[in-house]
Amino acid sequence: MRQRKKNENVIVVTFLLPALILFFGLIVYPVINTIFLSFHSWKGVYGAAKKFVGLANYAKVLSSESFWNAMLNSVYFMIGGFVILMPLAFGLALLITSKLKGTKLMKTAFFMPVMLSTTAVALMWVYILNPSFGAINGLLRSAGLDALCKDWLSTPTLNVWCVVLVNEWMYAGYNMLIFAAGLVAIPDSLYEAAEIDGCSKWNKIRHIAIPLSKESFKIFSVLCVTGCLKAFDLIWAMTKGGPNHTSETPATLLYNEAFTFKSFGKSSAIGVVLLILGVVLSLLLNRMFKQEEV
Repeated sequence: MRQRKKNENVIVVTFLLPALILFFGLIVYPVINTIFLSFHSWKGVYGAAKKFVGLANYAKVLSSESFWNAMLNSVYFMIGGFVILMPLAFGLALLITSKLKGTKLMKTAFFMPVMLSTTAVALMWVYILNPSFGAINGLLRSAGLDALCKDWLSTPTLNVWCVVLVNEWMYAGYNMLIFAAGLVAIPDSLYEAAEIDGCSKWNKIRHIAIPLSKESFKIFSVLCVTGCLKAFDLIWAMTKGGPNHTSETPATLLYNEAFTFKSFGKSSAIGVVLLILGVVLSLLLNRMFKQEEV
């Protein structure tokens, strides 16, 4: 019996070992190494000495105007996520889980942007927003609204909001499925009972669909906050954080510090700050939703 149990343990360890090696090699080690580098000055040259500087990198980051501007842009992404993306995705989820005809076609159409690569989406929207031959300015000129034509991706603050809106368009389908998964789990008997009581469609949504989709809202909130803190690919492909760093996010700032200015210590400090913020905000959101359940 003991030999059999021992053999079973060996089999379990054998199957788990590759996954554990990958987990430690690709997640645990990079995190530990990043924390280590955040206390050192290092130019990223192999073999070069790493000089211990204590909390100097964190002091530089937290006193840097560019870091707080980048954080403000992350806040813009979060505002866009909660004010635009959340109601949009929930509305689309209600639509595709309804008994209307053509819901299968709707699912495909709404999810299609998610299947496109970020680079393809960025290039498409850069073309659409081009001040000279872009579709947006073209439509405004056709309507005689030349005064409203802008250089959308070069105007400070406006460029960030343009990327935010593109981000919401791109991820609406993904978040739609998160909410749809919660909606299909709600028993039909609740809607039937509400209908017997004479509830309108809006009251069914307000008193049944929304309260019973709390788990979906929690998942969306955590993904939205953490995703906005590490937003990189779309902003980099569309504006590269410019012009003049006006559309920079913490992730693009981290990249520039590491690979443009060769300040890997400061870059690592930014990464650690983002990690702490992500963990703290995720825990706060989880706690907030638990309190609402009580």
